[in-house]
Amino acid sequence: MLQGGLSELATSHGADFFGVADLAPARQAILEQGGPVVAGFARAVSVGIILPHAIVDQLPQRAERAVAMNYRHHAYELVNQRLDQVVSRMSSLLQRAGHRSLPIPASQTVDTERLRGAFSHKLAAHLAGLGWIGKSCLLVTLQAGPRVRWASLLTAAPLQPTGRPMDPACEDCQECVDACPVSAFSGRLFRLDEPRELRYDVHKCKAYLNEVERASGLATCGMCLYTCPHGRKASSRLTA
Repeated sequence: MLQGGLSELATSHGADFFGVADLAPARQAILEQGGPVVAGFARAVSVGIILPHAIVDQLPQRAERAVAMNYRHHAYELVNQRLDQVVSRMSSLLQRAGHRSLPIPASQTVDTERLRGAFSHKLAAHLAGLGWIGKSCLLVTLQAGPRVRWASLLTAAPLQPTGRPMDPACEDCQECVDACPVSAFSGRLFRLDEPRELRYDVHKCKAYLNEVERASGLATCGMCLYTCPHGRKASSRLTA
């Protein structure tokens, strides 16, 4: 009943994805990233919102200020706020039911050296069976490719995992790797026992965004998000 209430709450407040992950297989990685408090929770509730395809499809024209501003506003800031609202409400529901929970912001860098948050939303969604982590280090879904933003709620509540990690369906595709303006991706597939640095040079990405921001005032790229065939296929199914 508790899990059903969480799912209904998430859906009623705009979430397109809801899942529960068993964090035990990833405890060491979670401990290294977020420390003992974050790693002390057994479950993660994962929620995701699909980005507006019409906005993502304009990213090749991101040098145009109107395109960059619309992406930043509707596909980043507002979606992150909506996710944080959902996670906050779910946290209150669990607390009222007598369970500890720790909401993790949808987008927040707490480690300025490694440029990481306290917890990986993509890992939680992957462990919940909602998608796989692609060569771009983004969580790729069958429904919308990587065109989804995520947030997580860590909890000790006895929730049932909703699925198992999906095998990657990237195969030989390298489109996200080739589309990166600074070649930040190595093309390696995700492995839980490997550091992110073997797959993704986050400092190259950050330096590029800083350069774009100095030139235009808006740090916008998203080409790995745009170019994934799974996302473009989802967009093509929409009516004009």
